[in-house]
Parts: sequence; C-alpha cells; structure tokens
Amino acid sequence: MIGADLYTALPEIVLALFAMAALMVGVYGGKDKLAEPILWATAALMVLLALVVGSRGLEEQTAFNGMYLADAFAHFSKLVILISAAVVLVMGQGYMAARGLLKFEYPILIALSVVGMMLMVSSGDLIALYMGLELQSLALYVVATMNRDSARSTEAGLKYFILGALASGLLLYGASLTYGYAGTTLFAGIVSTISEEGMSVGLMMGLAFMLAGLAFKVSAVPFHMWTPDVYEGAPTPVTAFFATAPKVAAMALIARVVHEAFGTVPGDWSQIIALLAVASMFLGGIAAIGQRNIKRLMAYSSITHMGFALVGLAAGTAQGVQGMLVYMAIYVTMNIGVFAFILMMERDGKAVVDIDSLHQYSKAEPLRALALLILMFSLAGVPPLVGFFGKFYVLWAAVEAGMAWLAVAGVIASVISAFYYLRIVYYMYFGADTDPLDQVRAPVQSTLLVASAAIMVLGVVNLFGIEGIAGLAASALVK
Repeated sequence: MIGADLYTALPEIVLALFAMAALMVGVYGGKDKLAEPILWATAALMVLLALVVGSRGLEEQTAFNGMYLADAFAHFSKLVILISAAVVLVMGQGYMAARGLLKFEYPILIALSVVGMMLMVSSGDLIALYMGLELQSLALYVVATMNRDSARSTEAGLKYFILGALASGLLLYGASLTYGYAGTTLFAGIVSTISEEGMSVGLMMGLAFMLAGLAFKVSAVPFHMWTPDVYEGAPTPVTAFFATAPKVAAMALIARVVHEAFGTVPGDWSQIIALLAVASMFLGGIAAIGQRNIKRLMAYSSITHMGFALVGLAAGTAQGVQGMLVYMAIYVTMNIGVFAFILMMERDGKAVVDIDSLHQYSKAEPLRALALLILMFSLAGVPPLVGFFGKFYVLWAAVEAGMAWLAVAGVIASVISAFYYLRIVYYMYFGADTDPLDQVRAPVQSTLLVASAAIMVLGVVNLFGIEGIAGLAASALVK
C-alpha cells in the first residue's frame, strides 16, 4: 500500500529529493558557481516530470488514505505548472546572471515552490491543502527579495510576507471551522456530511474564510493589494514566475475545494466567486489605465484576468471548469511572451520598465513589435486571436449556467481593459520620437516572444487540442 502511494506521488517526491540534493551540492560545491548548472538541471527535470505526468493521462488514483488525488484535472494543472516554471527559469537565466542575482538558491526555491503547487492541485484533504500552499508561499516570499541590494525589492517581499501570513491565517481559520462542523478534513468526508446534514452556517463560514485566503493567492479583489508592489519590486524573471505557475495552482486549488468538498451546494459558493470575479475584472481594468510602469500594468492585468478565470468557476459546472482551464493555459502562454519582451527592454545596458520608452519601437525592432502587438491584442481579447477564445469559453459557461449578467459584466470589463493594451501598441507604431531602446541580442527571449505570438495566431485552428484535454480534466473533477 505504501509503495503504491509513493508511486502515485512520484513526481512530487522526485522533485523534492532533487531540490534537497541540489541544496547540498550548492552549499558544499562552490555555491553560486553552480547556480547555472543547477538552474538548467532543474528546468530539464521539470520538463521530464511534465512528460511523466502527461503520460498518466486519464488515470485516476488516490494515495495516503484520500489525502492525495491524482486525476486528469491534477495532471492537466501540473503540466501547465511544470512547463511554465521550466520556461520561466530558462527565460530569466541571462537576466539574473547579468545583474548578479543568479544565486544557487534561486532554482532550488522555484523547485520547492513547484512541489507545493503540485501538492495543492492534488490535495484531497484540508491538511494536505495547507501544507502545499505554505510550501509554495514560503519559497515565493524569499524569491521576491532576491535583489537584496534593492530597497524596493525588500519592501515587496515584506509586504508579500505580511499579507500572505494574514491570508494563510484566514484560510487556516476557515479550515478549522470546516473541520469542526464536518468532523473530518477529507474533502470526500466534507461533501458526504453536507449531503446528509445539509450546509450549516458554520460550514458556510468556513468556506467563506477559505475562499478569502485562496483569493489572495490569485490576486482577486479585495485581496489584491500586494500584487502591484510585488510585481514591480521583484526581479523581472521572478515577476514572470509569479504571473504564471502560482496563478494556475491557486485557481486549480479553488476549483478542487469548491467541487470536491462543496460540490453538492454550488448555489452557496458561486455567488461569492461571482462577486470576486466582477470586482477583479473592473478594478484591475480601471486601475491599470493610469499605470506607466509596465510591470505594474501587468500586475493589474493579472488581477483582471483572474477575474475572468473566476467567471468560469462561478458557473459551477464542468463546462465552467473546462473554460477556466483553457483560459489559464492561454493566459500563461501570453504572459510568458510579454515578460520575455519586458526582459529585453534596456537602455544603455540598464533595465527599463516605463511604457513611454516604447515610443516608435516598431522602427527599430519591427518583428518584436509585431509579436508584442499580437500578444497585446490577444490579452485584450480581440478576435480571432486565441485570447478571444479564452474569454469566450468562460463567458459562455456563465451564460449556460444562467448567469448572463456575469457574462455581460465580463464583456464590459474587457472593453475597458482593451484601452491600456492598445495604448502600448499605439506608442510602438505612432508614438512620439524618443531615445530608442537598446537592440538587445537575446535569442531565448526573442524565441519565446515570437513563439508565444505565433501560438496566439496558429492556435485559432483548434487551440492545439487544449479544449478537449481540458474537457476531460473538468469531467474528472465535476462528476
């Protein structure tokens, strides 16, 4: 039995053992001299584990007496998490090395946070949920402050830690309430209690507190306060990581909690999620209009996009979960491309983050400007790019669930958010003359930028089959 459990959780075990071994090698083998080999080894292992997870397909297993769930939903989420984490590590290697920030601890902390994320999406128990969430969070608190010589980076990490501790407290309090009224921490036991005894006020309060704690992890309003400062203060590769894998893990965890533990009473939690979705879509879109720093702009953009993903969850159906998974996969791809571009924004060898520096950028770098134009249009949801289909799936799921008002709110919010994406495009092609950015030779970032933009165009044909895979993953969660 123990052997079967260990096999089921093998990807997490392998990555955790690798992180501990890499830590020992780094400490005793020359520290930062080995940072680059450890980084590449970490990225390679993540890709290998993604292949292992993908090979399991529709296989459904449980381990550790139901505390760990390995199903198609978890496999899909882990694939996105592992691949995006590996890509971001490789993408930011040159940036971190050039600025003396490539410490050997960096890839190890990323690996440990990914272990936490993988545990989160496979959790079938409140205790396993909390362990995975804290493992992810503690590692992210540290990487946010990798630039120890920057007061802004230190401030970002401190804010993230304090607000993250508050969110963890809310989540833990909600979990304790749920345990007290359900008599079990297992999701299967909680849903069984609700089916037999109904949804008590105590369980409702427990769910509300847990959703508040999880909303912090996806930067949903009103738990978004940390996001702009952390995105701006953290090193850009770290910001790119924050904008991708952790968002997928937290969104998948919310879906797991509401459907596995409270799936019989969607009417009690869909209203909470719908409120979070509307507030996030509108506040993120409106607040981003005044941003001149592109990293802060992407922070508010992420708040808006998490609102759209929550629209899918608010539907409370398998179709809604499918839409959320498709949306998150597309969102991660777009963000990787945009942050690859941001990593190449330099003037006189120094990083630049002001969007005013993009004036007339298309004259100097027409291909990169075109790729960014495609990504901006896709983020705005302009048809027929892939980003449009991401929004279409979640909004249509809301309509099918009888929440047309939520879909209408999403369309209005999408129109508002289009302004700041199109403003960047306007600057690149029609802006005033200004000092040009450096023509940076960055083959990795350039390749990822162009590849991401190409996916937004070529994926129009059939979304590369993601829709069908996400549908099978959703069916595994919502039975």
